[in-house]
Amino acid sequence: MPKPDESPDSGTEKKGITDSVLFSLIGYRLKRVYMQIQPLAQRVLAENDLRVVSFSCLSIITDNPGIVQSELADALQMERSNLVVIIDELEERGLITRKKIPTDRRRYALTATLRGRHLRDRAAAKVRTAEDEVLGWLDEDDRDRLLTILGRLERRTAR
Repeated sequence: MPKPDESPDSGTEKKGITDSVLFSLIGYRLKRVYMQIQPLAQRVLAENDLRVVSFSCLSIITDNPGIVQSELADALQMERSNLVVIIDELEERGLITRKKIPTDRRRYALTATLRGRHLRDRAAAKVRTAEDEVLGWLDEDDRDRLLTILGRLERRTAR
């Protein structure tokens, strides 16, 4: 693995192909790393009968008891209508509860069950371990800096 301050191997240099322009683009580089992590995450989540999107919903609901569907959609940057099937699935599996809000009967408060919280925690640990297959050479300071930078980018683009 290259050290953080070394030039990265593009994966194509072995074939004598260069891509210096693409590798100077942050979005492209983020996508390439994500494309390495995604199949690993999908594999470990599938072991718990979860998909990335259902795990994401469960995780946000776990950390935000009583969240409503519109808030969840905003947090995940998804259309509310696309969440209905996922919320139904999580509820049918006994991972979340959906209760009418007394002051607004059209809205439902979503809360993770104990089973849902335990599943989220186990799945998150497995995803972190899978991420380490790609990012394991980063030390804690590098990981913290990367997460800080990504957070700043997310906040900036969310405006």
